[in-house]
Amino acid sequence: MTSSFRRGRSRPVRSHRSVRVAHAVLGGTAGFVWLVLPGMTSTAGAPVAGTAPQSVSAAAPEDDETSTADLVLPLLAVGAAGALAGYGYVRRVRRARTRTTPGGGLPRPASPETAPPAPPPSGPDAQARTALTGADNRLRAARDELGFAEALLGAEAVAPYAAAVREAEAELTAALRMRWSYDAGVPSEPAARRHTLAGIEGRCAEAVRRLDTASGALGELRWAGQGLTAAVGLAEARFRELTGRTAAAQARAADVEARWTGVAVTADVERAKDRLLSASERLNRARQADDSGHLEEAVRHLRAAEGAIAQAAVHLATVDRTAADLREAADLLPAALTDAETELTRIRTTTTAHDATPDTVLAAVRQELTSGHPYDPLDALRRLVTAAGPLTSDRPGVLNAAEALLARTSLARAEAHIDTHRGTVGATPRTLLAEAHHVPPLQADDLARQIL
Repeated sequence: MTSSFRRGRSRPVRSHRSVRVAHAVLGGTAGFVWLVLPGMTSTAGAPVAGTAPQSVSAAAPEDDETSTADLVLPLLAVGAAGALAGYGYVRRVRRARTRTTPGGGLPRPASPETAPPAPPPSGPDAQARTALTGADNRLRAARDELGFAEALLGAEAVAPYAAAVREAEAELTAALRMRWSYDAGVPSEPAARRHTLAGIEGRCAEAVRRLDTASGALGELRWAGQGLTAAVGLAEARFRELTGRTAAAQARAADVEARWTGVAVTADVERAKDRLLSASERLNRARQADDSGHLEEAVRHLRAAEGAIAQAAVHLATVDRTAADLREAADLLPAALTDAETELTRIRTTTTAHDATPDTVLAAVRQELTSGHPYDPLDALRRLVTAAGPLTSDRPGVLNAAEALLARTSLARAEAHIDTHRGTVGATPRTLLAEAHHVPPLQADDLARQIL
């Protein structure tokens, strides 16, 4: 299988290429000097193995030295060029053979975009953070695998694994809520805080244990008989379906960015293409390993491919969802603005105190709405409901709908961000996201936006 995205893949950064060339030239030159230098520095009187003594004239040493020096620079140039060419060839071969989707080791599913190995954490607090991050990544990878397994085997066959995923979610949610309280200073006693950290680690370990136990049984179902071949075929079909959606997503992203100010979604399309390119390479390797009877290698590549495909799907879905959310916000904004202005007028007639700030915000939003120029309807809606917030606790229905839309949009974006950057996102954003699901809409919107 080949990918249409290979031609569009960005070239390496020029500075990185310069560094590699400099290293290659330096290495080749040093190696060549090491080979040539003994001949340059040996004297006539030094013993040389396998060489019979010869009589030389007094002028011979000077002639030999001059002759050698004349040859050194050309030889060094040739040697350096050869070393550079050889190094470039080796690098190309090595990159072609080792390009991978990060993660994907057995027996666990792949976790794309994994960060480079970090030094072991020190101290209970750091260990608890690492446990949260690892368990959350494991759960996200398990959800990816469950989706492919259910599509292949059916919901009934994978029900035990689905139950394990739900149980792991419950354990992790409890651990994240404990972490939220801990970061807020609850409990305050040192002994109780140490106990809380230990409890967080314990729940994370239990979540991973449940997933690992169920994963073994699921693997037996997926790879039994011709299961691996069928799983590769299913992943290839999903790959082709997503590949076919990229052109439409590209056009939609361009339209969104041209129509609305401050909205950027083209990067999601490019990231989707990159993940699909990685999936294509992994699927090829999985198919080759399967044909050769190397089951473990085939499973490793397939899981990495499935992870990359799942990531691509998230990026493409982000483009579609953002376009839909912007349209909904733009449709809702006029009615929300009218309700906010009506509410502000009512408040003025019932109290002598008056804050001019809401008036200023509402006037600015109306100006954006009627100017005919591009604007960000979600941002305008957020400013509107925030300004109208202190006016009354009994909001009109449109303002409630606006708050719900903002919270839903921000939560979805934060979820997608962590899912597609899971290798570089730490425990704090995951804790914020978990807490955002348990607070009122405006607060949820605020917590989720801190992640982005």
